[in-house]
Parts: sequence; structure tokens; C-alpha cells
Amino acid sequence: MFYLYSVVLLFGGLTVINLIFSYQSKHIDPMFWTTFKFQLMMIPVFLAANLSVGYGVKFGVKAAHNLSYVLVTAKCIEVLISIGMGYLFLREVPNWKTWVGVGVIGVGLFLVKQK
Repeated sequence: MFYLYSVVLLFGGLTVINLIFSYQSKHIDPMFWTTFKFQLMMIPVFLAANLSVGYGVKFGVKAAHNLSYVLVTAKCIEVLISIGMGYLFLREVPNWKTWVGVGVIGVGLFLVKQK
């Protein structure tokens, strides 16, 4: 059950964080004060997202007993979310090189889990 909690919390928190930065890159003026105001308004959302990621890592370590495995898994989830955000906000279609990179990360995830 801790695996499920971990994946859901990691996916939720990392999605929110990537959504905020993707939205900022697409819709917020890059001038300092505009960006500062946007980031200031996002502090409560970042707090919730960071708590989610933190508890996702904590539950993942409880389930897997391996911090490296949990952090690599979280990074793999974040890469997949980033690909989705690129498509959602900028209509970037992943090419074969992107999927080869995700495959390499998957192989790395498999290798980290081996004893």
C-alpha cells in the first residue's frame, strides 16, 4: 500500500510543480516584478506540492527500503510529466530520441533496484 501512496503523492506533487513552471514560462511576463508576484502567490501551492513530494519519498522509502530507488523513480516520473507539460503548453511532440532517453532511465531504474 505504501507503494501506491508514494506514486500518487509523487505524481501529484511533481505535476503541480511542473504545471506552475510551465504556466509561468508560457503566460507570465518575464519581467522581474511580474515573475516575483506570481511566485509569491504560488507559495501556498508550492508548500502543498512539496509536502506531497516529501511524503511520497517517505512512503516510497518505507516500501522499498532504498532511497536511491525512490529518488530515481521520482525523477523518471518527473521526466514523463515534463514531456506531458511540453506537449500541453508548447505543443512539443516527443521524438524517438526522447523515448530512447526515457527507456535509458527505465533501464537505470531496473539496475538500481538490483541487489
